[in-house]
Amino acid sequence: MKQLITATLLLMGSLFANAQQAVRKAQFNIDKNAVAVNGYDVVAYFNQGKAIKGDKKFSASAEGVVYYFSNNDNKELFLKDWKKYEPQYGGWCAYAMGAKGEKVEIDPETFKIVNGKLYLFYHSWVNNTLTKWNNDETNLKTKADKNWVNIFK
Repeated sequence: MKQLITATLLLMGSLFANAQQAVRKAQFNIDKNAVAVNGYDVVAYFNQGKAIKGDKKFSASAEGVVYYFSNNDNKELFLKDWKKYEPQYGGWCAYAMGAKGEKVEIDPETFKIVNGKLYLFYHSWVNNTLTKWNNDETNLKTKADKNWVNIFK
């Protein structure tokens, strides 16, 4: 009986994990290979303060989403606490998530870290959404948090 309960709990856990991965893959800003942040190293934003392109040879997966790192040390830091480094709103533009509840592509080199969280933004030669975010950050963040909860179900 104890083995049956254990097996049932393991199966339920596996089903939940697979469902969580499917939702993440459907809602996160990833490419066809499930790579996030256009292959940029999410740990480098924190420990180097800049956007650095990652390398496929230093890759790690977090619940179905793949991240590339510029070195093995950053990969190991990520594996110890991946939720700390993962970008907010599935890697979509924070401004667009707050302003309109939309999933908009990002420029991985346009980012901000606030209270230990990574926010990414769209940036073209005529539109830098980080500037707009900075003008109304508190309000936009509140709205973005609510909008992401509605998207990420």
